[in-house]
Amino acid sequence: MIEVHDLTKRYGDKTVVDHLSFTVKPGEVTGFLGPNGAGKSTTMRMIIGLDAPTEGSVTVNGRSYARHATPLHEIGSLLEAKSVHPGRTAFNHLMALAHTHGISRRRVDEVIELAGLTSVAGKRVGAFSLGMGQRLGIAAALLGDPAVVMLDEPVNGLDPEGVLWVRNLLAGLAAEGRAVMLSSHLMSETALIANHLVIIGRGRLLADTSVDDFVREAGGGVKVATAQVAKLRSLLAGPDVTISSSADEELLVSGRDAREIGAIAAQHGVALYELSPQSVSLEQAFMQLTHDAVEYHSAPAETERKAA
Repeated sequence: MIEVHDLTKRYGDKTVVDHLSFTVKPGEVTGFLGPNGAGKSTTMRMIIGLDAPTEGSVTVNGRSYARHATPLHEIGSLLEAKSVHPGRTAFNHLMALAHTHGISRRRVDEVIELAGLTSVAGKRVGAFSLGMGQRLGIAAALLGDPAVVMLDEPVNGLDPEGVLWVRNLLAGLAAEGRAVMLSSHLMSETALIANHLVIIGRGRLLADTSVDDFVREAGGGVKVATAQVAKLRSLLAGPDVTISSSADEELLVSGRDAREIGAIAAQHGVALYELSPQSVSLEQAFMQLTHDAVEYHSAPAETERKAA
């Protein structure tokens, strides 16, 4: 388990991580999301002791990373797949890591096979493609058979087979009771892998919730169709209810769920011929939440064409 308590990191006058608190629990895949510049990488570096917090604390399985005698058995991490000596072979890279923790050659062979690197284990890492480097990084993260796994953009550069492998791997690790922390910009993939979400913006916590709850709360409302639009609009009105009209006999209602709308309509004799929740994707919900926390905004395509 990873426990982050009031974590803060400043570089001079700039606060990169701002009093951040969350927990990555065993048995779950936690998606760690945020726009570029949100402080995700800095937070992950503090988790494994590469950066020191300005304030607050972070523990892995009850201790700070530096206090673990054999940290690879506690947490396996992938932050930068290319941070490997290019002249070493994949096998020698993993063996060098294994020697620091008394890990057997048999385990090295196991993770090489698990990552699909058997045929290239004797090749130098400098010649690896991005996808092969990712597989090696994941193999290194799993080397100590850790209780916690933390991966930053693990599917970057992988082909569809590799993406599916990572998806199934992380689900399997969580099913074994391990705590899995996944950082990614691929919302569609995160939606398929993660159970829980921790979303940050400008270093601050924006959401700490399940994927299902997050998408549902950001939902696109409920579409209602009836011949008695005016009457139904009046019945559904309320201080936290937003009602818009997309067609003559349709309403889009936010602030009341489908069950509540149906009950009110039935109680007052309003016949409905459509009552359908309008779902949003994780990407749409994420964009809504983080719109004001994005540090770098791209220019609209029309503006770019005029400038050209």
